[in-house]
Amino acid sequence: MPKYVIEREIPGAGSLTADQLQAISQKSCGVLRNLGPQIQWLQSYVTDNKIYCVYIAPNEAMVREHAAQGGFPANSVARVLRVIDPTTAEAAPA
Repeated sequence: MPKYVIEREIPGAGSLTADQLQAISQKSCGVLRNLGPQIQWLQSYVTDNKIYCVYIAPNEAMVREHAAQGGFPANSVARVLRVIDPTTAEAAPA
């Protein structure tokens, strides 16, 4: 199943309280339950003015539908093609 990174522009995101983040998370999970098991939220990264979310979904349209139903911005939705990490720098075994 494809993985997506969603960029959500939310001014002041880094100043949201724990209660506000919990409410946003609960809303997201409710929408996900209604959409069914095809779409899954893996995790999100909160920065000063944006939240970057990682989802697994069959297509971008479903990611955008989640945003629409939840009232969340989805300013950018990008499909992850590959994942790299420090081990990518290591030589491949011969």
